[in-house]
Amino acid sequence: MRVAGVVLAAGAGRRFGMPKALVEYRGSLLVDRAARVLAEGGCDPVLVVLGAAEAQVRAEAELRGVRAVSNPDWSTGMGSSFRTALTALDDEPADVAAAVVLPVDMPGVTAEAVRRVVARAAPDALAAASLAGRRSHPVLLGRAHWRGAASRAVGDAGARGYLRDRAVTLVRCDGISEGFDIDRPADLDHR
Repeated sequence: MRVAGVVLAAGAGRRFGMPKALVEYRGSLLVDRAARVLAEGGCDPVLVVLGAAEAQVRAEAELRGVRAVSNPDWSTGMGSSFRTALTALDDEPADVAAAVVLPVDMPGVTAEAVRRVVARAAPDALAAASLAGRRSHPVLLGRAHWRGAASRAVGDAGARGYLRDRAVTLVRCDGISEGFDIDRPADLDHR
């Protein structure tokens, strides 16, 4: 059984002033960092959803060992990127039993947190990292949930609405992961 990794990296980063996929953080682009964390955490394949400045991201990012997919509707919000990823994963063999989703702008998430969440993988599983008792990222959706979750992903909401109505296994990641995100340039100083 395999678990796919998904990096949602299509946004324009309006609050940041540029697409976050192209933001450098501690020596690497956020998009490459997120893809590497998923791969090191046991995800295979790893998909990266691109949209804003796609040509520039493809030119500047390493994207080594990942499958980059285009979201032509990226400007409508993260929900369309989430749907794009799950649609692309439908083409994967049935042994891809689940997907772990990670927004590009959360560099505090570690490969160990991904491994802990991946350990809960099953076709009917729903799991997420928890920090201080609150649901965080990454989020795992078993294959049986992909269509339902995609149908609820609109605007800037990915799986949130779908997960709200269901039992989600929370996987403690305190001490090994951080849930901050990079929204503005000042956030790059997070220690």
